[in-house]
Amino acid sequence: MQCLDTMQDRFLADILRNGHNRSILDRWSALALPDGWLVAGCLFQTVWNLQSGRAPEAAIKDYDLFYFDASDTTEAGERSVQARVEQVLGDLGVTVEASNQARVHLWYESYFGRPYQALCSARDGIDRFLIPATCVGIRPNELYAPNGLELVYDGLLTMNPLTPHRDLFERKAASYCARWSWLQIGEGQNRPPTHILSLE
Repeated sequence: MQCLDTMQDRFLADILRNGHNRSILDRWSALALPDGWLVAGCLFQTVWNLQSGRAPEAAIKDYDLFYFDASDTTEAGERSVQARVEQVLGDLGVTVEASNQARVHLWYESYFGRPYQALCSARDGIDRFLIPATCVGIRPNELYAPNGLELVYDGLLTMNPLTPHRDLFERKAASYCARWSWLQIGEGQNRPPTHILSLE
């Protein structure tokens, strides 16, 4: 087992090999996202690409930003934030999508057919990704990895007990395995302690 600091350093170095991740973090202050995080596929898929001998940016379809603004849970408010994101990052030539985690419960059930409780922070949204290995977020000087980082590097896909929707999990896991054939699907595990790591 690698020590946490070593794995943290490795993860940071790996995700920054993706030039789009690096550019987004370099421009972070201009995004002005309340409780903002760069999350999900652009992070763990960069790691999986590197482990597969591919270019770090290969086949990453979008770059997701989570933020939390309970003062404006309207769709129009989220669109306004998205417009600012596109103004700041549009020259990168990739799709960057901003999602207000304070309003996910308003649309999730109609879209995915499952209820979704209201969240209290952007980190709550990261906690609820379907697969624990993919629950990661980063912003300048801070990494959030509620299930640690070993699952990312081990490529172990299990169902998240906080979002126990087996049909959604199986579709997501199958999609990942089709693109990274060395990934493994396993049984769910008890959720380990949360890791909020300073990168300073």
